[in-house]
Amino acid sequence: MTINIVDKARALESRIAKAFSQAAENAIGSTSRQPLEILHAIIDVVEREVQSGGRGQRLFPFDTVTVAVLAPARERAHCEAVFAATPSLHDRLADRLRSRGCEITDLRVDVQYASRAARNWAHPQFHVTFDRRASPPATTPDVAPTRIELAVVRGVTERPTYSPTSTPIDLGRGGEVRDHRSRLLRTNHVVFTEGVTGENETVSRRHAHVAFEAASGDYRLHDDGSAHGTGIVRAGRTIPVPPGARGVRLRSGDEIVLGEARLRIRIGETA
Repeated sequence: MTINIVDKARALESRIAKAFSQAAENAIGSTSRQPLEILHAIIDVVEREVQSGGRGQRLFPFDTVTVAVLAPARERAHCEAVFAATPSLHDRLADRLRSRGCEITDLRVDVQYASRAARNWAHPQFHVTFDRRASPPATTPDVAPTRIELAVVRGVTERPTYSPTSTPIDLGRGGEVRDHRSRLLRTNHVVFTEGVTGENETVSRRHAHVAFEAASGDYRLHDDGSAHGTGIVRAGRTIPVPPGARGVRLRSGDEIVLGEARLRIRIGETA
């Protein structure tokens, strides 16, 4: 019991001495510590952020440490040399945290120098702040395009069926679309024959296109500002495809409506 009381008294005496020393430094703005001493003091401050985890684990809950060091112009070069020397502050921090049982994989340490100490600094010669970077959003691997076939149901085209191997798949009247200066604007992949009356007249030269969405693995139908509209017939119901929207997801067996012309699609099936 006597030994315990003595230890407590010594600990209290040590804390009082540190408090008086800290107060004195704050009062006079002491810069008596050398850069190497400041470096070790920073490591001690960081180490105090280690927390206990489950099953005896030790955790450092941050991945970014920002250090501001008081270094007037005449002393900055000396500080920079000490903090960048091998082992660097980053390596020293990582080693100290690992020695405490923390798993350190991606620690970022940023050292900044200031000519004057800010009011919020916890220490007269340096200040340490901690942060944790936001985790990047989980990504889903892109899906490769499945086979798609478009068969002509109504209208006159160059071929009865089309099996494009890449997207977007442009649908329209005529093979090439040019402006008034004869500049090529677009090449259609599914071509409704130019100059044929009937359904073909309701198909715009730049009518619609089919795009593949790699994230979801879906084909989607988009209207490109057609004059007579675009839609999808599915199970006897017509689903309009408005221009400028995100498009409408296609399913195998759907019929694409281009004005009065129609195409039936198969996705991932044997032709």
